[in-house]
Amino acid sequence: MANLNTGTNGAVIDESQLKGKTLLLPFILICTVFFLWGIAHNLDSFLIPHLKKACQLNNRQSTYIDMAIFFAYFIMAIPAGVLLKKVGYKKNIIVGLILFASGALIFIPAANTLTYSLFIGGLFIIGCGLATLETTANPYAAILGDPAKSAFRLNLAAFFNGVAAPVAAFIGTHFILSGKDYTKDQIAGMTETNRMNYLMQEASSVKFPYIILACVLIAIAVLFFFSNLPEIKNVSKEEDTGGNFFGALKHKHLTWAIIAQFFYVGAQVCVTSFFIRMAMQGGGFNEITAGYYYGIYGLLFMSGRFFGTIILRFVKSNKLLSIYAVISVLLCAVAILGKGAYVVYCLGAIGFFMSIMFPTIFALGIDGIGEDTKPGSSWLIMSIVGGAIVPYVMATVIDLNGDRIQIGYIVPLICFVVILYFGMSGYKIRHKLE
Repeated sequence: MANLNTGTNGAVIDESQLKGKTLLLPFILICTVFFLWGIAHNLDSFLIPHLKKACQLNNRQSTYIDMAIFFAYFIMAIPAGVLLKKVGYKKNIIVGLILFASGALIFIPAANTLTYSLFIGGLFIIGCGLATLETTANPYAAILGDPAKSAFRLNLAAFFNGVAAPVAAFIGTHFILSGKDYTKDQIAGMTETNRMNYLMQEASSVKFPYIILACVLIAIAVLFFFSNLPEIKNVSKEEDTGGNFFGALKHKHLTWAIIAQFFYVGAQVCVTSFFIRMAMQGGGFNEITAGYYYGIYGLLFMSGRFFGTIILRFVKSNKLLSIYAVISVLLCAVAILGKGAYVVYCLGAIGFFMSIMFPTIFALGIDGIGEDTKPGSSWLIMSIVGGAIVPYVMATVIDLNGDRIQIGYIVPLICFVVILYFGMSGYKIRHKLE
């Protein structure tokens, strides 16, 4: 008889599927996937101010970059979840990597023709790939080993997502940002030839990093193809409901996790998307220096993941989430009301305290939902659409207030209040909506 082990998601994992197999290599490969999609998201923070300049956009138009990525999550989450059920974890990850690479390659014609809509199209395809990867890799990391350590394992994998932040900052600062920041009047005063040359040079700087990224993704996809990954399946103690998509919402804590994840992703994208412009406007730094400060933000985010992973071994995840949410609210308040470079330091500190929120909300959301784990994961990935909607709201606030970046940070502050409620009450497991 197979040895069955109860997971944190309430399902029972057949340990015979893992017999004789080492889980180290599969977990390393999953951590690589976490790292790669971290690179993509953090490069967006450089694309937004850079393409705003190259394509002459306002704040709201620049957030179409976020919209393309995160609406793709919303649209792709269900198909990715369905595909996951049909083909399993390994093949789904390969599909995600190929989509990711294809979108990155579209940056070549987009830059050559200075066509913003092509950039948006490429980013949408990248978003479809990322949604497929996250729908697959998050639950896979959670169940790939001792069920009692799933939250720890998920945060450890997410740490490598955090490692991507300073790496992407280095790439963005040295290969995307030019350091040239002309006013609208200065650009208007250029000759037509000089203006087009300037704008084309700005757009072309994105090609090299995205070509390299596409090559790495294809190589990793090949490595996955030839790797022997365990295909872990759930064996339910109870009647198999097939993981009904809408039926998963009967878990009230999952519903609150979806709401919390929507606002968390919205808050994170708000902080990162406007970080460089905040450093320039609020801190008085030039573009390159602002990029270096984003690198510091990335280091703080990464260290937050590292220390958070350790702390979670001793502190309940909902309590740590609540504490970090309170601190993030206070830091946002200082960023809004303060003046000078220390406003930027507050944003860097927010990175530290945001770092454990996504994986912690995810783990709390799928805890105890049994056969609804896969559709529940799809719902949690769909909630990432907050990254498309919330930054647009923030951009609107900024545009309506004379391009004042600081006032816009009232939006992530409100988001952290919602997360605080989830950490204090919404996470509690109830089997039915009341």
